[in-house]
Amino acid sequence: MFIDHTILDLILKGLILTALGMCWVVVLVRINGLRSFSKMTNFDFVMTVAVGSLLAGASQSQNWGSFVQSLIAMMALFLVQYVTARIRKKSDRFELLMQNQPVLLMRDGEIIDAALEQTRVAKSDLIAKLREANVLEMSSVRAVVLETTGDISVLHGEHCSEKILQGTQSVN
Repeated sequence: MFIDHTILDLILKGLILTALGMCWVVVLVRINGLRSFSKMTNFDFVMTVAVGSLLAGASQSQNWGSFVQSLIAMMALFLVQYVTARIRKKSDRFELLMQNQPVLLMRDGEIIDAALEQTRVAKSDLIAKLREANVLEMSSVRAVVLETTGDISVLHGEHCSEKILQGTQSVN
């Protein structure tokens, strides 16, 4: 025979377990909703990494017990995310506990050095984000915000409403 049965078994097991694991993730996302893998909070980021790790573990399972354990762990992560999202929506105190506050890095064309230092954002990274946002003049920048997800938002133009900056932390 040309194909070794152990190699064929490994290939088929990897393909089948990965397909089953992916289908399970799709089912869980359909139940939990589109927010499952959003980048809205640091908790969402951890959720995405953890599910990816569990899916990798499930696809490499040596037996059905460890495969099912990975699927149950994925379900538990989705359940925890669902419950925490519901609690965060209802409780401002829990929201503050779970969520970092966005930080103002720049306001009205002026870089806030203390905020850069506190958040460990290099000035060169900030400048790169300004270029990425097509900023041509520092004076046109109304605000730069380090979001709770780690993304940097650049707001430029004639005017910036205070509502847009609501909830941002100002460092002096």
